[in-house]
Amino acid sequence: MASPFDLTGNTTIVTGASSGIGQAIAVALAAAGARVAGVARSSMNETARQVDEAGGSFLQVRADLSTIEPVERILEQTIAWAGRADILVNNAGIIRRGDPLEFSEKDWDDVANVDLKSVFFLSQAFAKRALARGGGAKIVNVASVLAFTGGIRVPSYTAAKHGVAGLTKLLANEWAAKGINVNAIAPGYVRTDATQALQDDHVRSERLLSRIPAGRWGEPADIGGAVVFLSSPASDYCHGTILVVDGGWLAG
Repeated sequence: MASPFDLTGNTTIVTGASSGIGQAIAVALAAAGARVAGVARSSMNETARQVDEAGGSFLQVRADLSTIEPVERILEQTIAWAGRADILVNNAGIIRRGDPLEFSEKDWDDVANVDLKSVFFLSQAFAKRALARGGGAKIVNVASVLAFTGGIRVPSYTAAKHGVAGLTKLLANEWAAKGINVNAIAPGYVRTDATQALQDDHVRSERLLSRIPAGRWGEPADIGGAVVFLSSPASDYCHGTILVVDGGWLAG
């Protein structure tokens, strides 16, 4: 009997795959048997190396998701490479920190474009192709614990991640009966470039750690298994789920 977590034969698109959480997701999916098309603005050579070590195959698609211009090309390149696209992981994201009284329109738009707008339009393009072949596809969005709380000094990021949570539920309502599962994960405080400023602020870092029941920052590898689950047959009856992976932060 095949494992319900086996992704052999599936092709996954992972955005933001050059480092951090996206890189860890790509490696975890490859280890589960999937082919992985990574999408990022910068080189993904290190991700490709790790995927190869995990026994998988990897396609680099260089694209900047600050606009929706590359959306169709991402799907076309992936399908030309693998013949189909079965799973989409919308992980790409940026963050801008600042006092809400001084926050600029550019910092608002830059974050909203990558973290929310691209999620919708890439999901739309992916779903059109999936529905044309009869469904049987999975979308996993990367939200955040800030989809449930407010945080501080990250107004556009908090708004975008609330938007990702809402969009996940909306698309699940729309597509569940058509054979597309749409779910999300909500990582907590994970050691990545995006959280480096918090890691370097010893006062904030200690306050955060004091609120995390697990007693440590998350590592990118902690996120991979949750994405494998939501990408696999094991989650076939999950629709609109937001799976929190935060060391207990929201329970604290």
